[in-house]
Amino acid sequence: MHNIVDKITEVNTRIEKAALIANRNSQDITLLAVSKRQPDQHLLEAYSAGLRHFGENYVQEAIAKIERLHLKQAIWHFIGPIQSNKTKVIAEHFHWVHSVDRLKIAQRLNDQRNPARGPLNICLQINIDNEANKAGINIEHASELALQMTTLHNLRLRGLMTIPQNSVTPAQSCDAFNRMQTLFQQLKTHQPLAHMDTLSMGMSTDMEPAISQGSTIVRVGTALFGPRSGP
Repeated sequence: MHNIVDKITEVNTRIEKAALIANRNSQDITLLAVSKRQPDQHLLEAYSAGLRHFGENYVQEAIAKIERLHLKQAIWHFIGPIQSNKTKVIAEHFHWVHSVDRLKIAQRLNDQRNPARGPLNICLQINIDNEANKAGINIEHASELALQMTTLHNLRLRGLMTIPQNSVTPAQSCDAFNRMQTLFQQLKTHQPLAHMDTLSMGMSTDMEPAISQGSTIVRVGTALFGPRSGP
């Protein structure tokens, strides 16, 4: 039987070991539970076990969960592709958005965010391997978009997110994550971006190389919840 409490312990142990090897503090790494297509009971068990950060890819599914579960201390992250007609509900319901790669989307999130809720935390999604079929902005355009986003006062640009191509070896994953770390440090040399503190990278299969290259948020689904239910 799949025991979510045990799985959380296993994943936290992996994070702690990877942080130790990288001479980092594991407390600086957030475990983001990717809960898309997972039943309510799995989220409730994870929440009861102490997890507070949950990531969703599909707007309608996510909003239904948020409103149905009423997890008062939960921090909800939107990590999927963003359609223009969904920005309003995302701005209204989420604390973080990891998948911004267009100024138009950033502007809509900014304009539709209630200032009373405080700025919406944003990560700029980077297509680190320039894959034609993957969302995200290419490295050469990242600086321009990041600087433009700093003028949007209902958003707070926290850092960068990426999903590298499927790698055969940890070394290949490490290379992609290293390029992300290099870009992150380059962007922070611009004074308006010096406050950035987040690298959202690494999932169930590659969290260790991501942590070795500075990841501060690992997005983990399968290793916590097992296979997703539904299409």
